Amino acid sequence: MKKIIILLPVLSFSLLLLGHEFWLHPDKYIYRPGETINLRFQSGNNYDGRNWNGNQDSVERLQIFFDNVNDICTKNISGKKGDSLQLAVIDEGTAMLAFHSTTFFIKQDAEDFNNYLQQNGIQNAIEYRTKNNELNKPGKEFYQRCAKTIIQVGSKRTNAYKKATGLKLDIIPKENPYAMAKDGDFKVMVLYKNKPLTNATVKIWHRLGEKISTRNLKTDEEGEVKFFMATSGEWMVSCTQTELSTNEAKADWQSLCGTLTWGYTK
Repeated sequence: MKKIIILLPVLSFSLLLLGHEFWLHPDKYIYRPGETINLRFQSGNNYDGRNWNGNQDSVERLQIFFDNVNDICTKNISGKKGDSLQLAVIDEGTAMLAFHSTTFFIKQDAEDFNNYLQQNGIQNAIEYRTKNNELNKPGKEFYQRCAKTIIQVGSKRTNAYKKATGLKLDIIPKENPYAMAKDGDFKVMVLYKNKPLTNATVKIWHRLGEKISTRNLKTDEEGEVKFFMATSGEWMVSCTQTELSTNEAKADWQSLCGTLTWGYTK
């Protein structure tokens, strides 16, 4: 029987950041069996984040995947703002945590919203606003966060990294990042509402010490991107998908912002 122990939550200093990246950030990525994992929720720009100011009300679903274990952890986030999660995996294997936020609303002035669309490569929204003379119109947007992290416990590699999560925007590695013996090409697939997302801008982030490098790629017809990956430091892949809102009275757009993190810190 596989064992996962959820420990009491840790309360962290609460900060509100308006950065459009949001990711799951464990204190490290490679653990010994039974070692405490402290999972924080971070927000910020350029892979430089601080702890969120969310709480249980911000979480639609938080779930852990490990071998045949598929446990909901949502209730282990308290009502205190800035909460994090502590847990321990007793057995060896690859584990994955998946987070889906509740829906938030944000309004930005026209310039900030245009910059946000440009920086995230959201071409369909740029073209729509251009065609309909809306470039001077503020951006009113509903958005949700879809974030995953993959960690390694002990030396046994398992297939939790590719399990279906039900996230509306899901970034899935084509192979276990902890099974790579050396640096080399690595692929991820992006699904939007369970279908491959084609011609979407994907950002690849790599943090090695104090240095952060980024690159932008486009998904192919199978929703995949390939990049060279070093088996060192910390990695994040992010993607944002935006479409016209179904509730036009309150927002013009609705977005899903997805991230996947993994790394080699011990």
